[in-house]
Amino acid sequence: MENKKIPTPYEWAGGVGVFEKLTEVFYVKVLKDDLLEKVFRHMSPEHSKHVAHFIAEVLKGPKFYSEEIGDDALKHMVGKHIGKMLTEPQRKKWMQLLLESADEIGLPDDPEFRSTFVAHLEWGTRIAISNSQLSENPVTKEDHIPEWGWGEVKGPYEIVGSLFRKKEQ
Repeated sequence: MENKKIPTPYEWAGGVGVFEKLTEVFYVKVLKDDLLEKVFRHMSPEHSKHVAHFIAEVLKGPKFYSEEIGDDALKHMVGKHIGKMLTEPQRKKWMQLLLESADEIGLPDDPEFRSTFVAHLEWGTRIAISNSQLSENPVTKEDHIPEWGWGEVKGPYEIVGSLFRKKEQ
């Protein structure tokens, strides 16, 4: 019996171009949305691509985001949320529009991929809300951009302090 390599979620989705298309379609929707437009109206022209590259990297793709931003890539990403005071309705709308965009562009919709993709987004957006309530960036050199594979559950993680390190038991 042949032993086949299981693709990463990034590979299964179709590569970086798919994630770039996803965020392009998504941010058009965001800028037309009454709840989210005010949060994103001043985003840089590169924002969409940075988000695409971050998602791709988390889903075990190439480290495009880390290479673009440098050694403090996680601190940079978390820093974008500090003090924004994001709300649960905004988070839910963000998720809704991103998943609508995923359907629109034909991102794989098999149960395995979508459960992995949605699990990461749920986890990440909830951490973003927590970070947005802070006045200082809690990321340290010990923290790292998470990798999210098939069927993984992250945690338990400490929200204030080290976001991306396991709690001591």
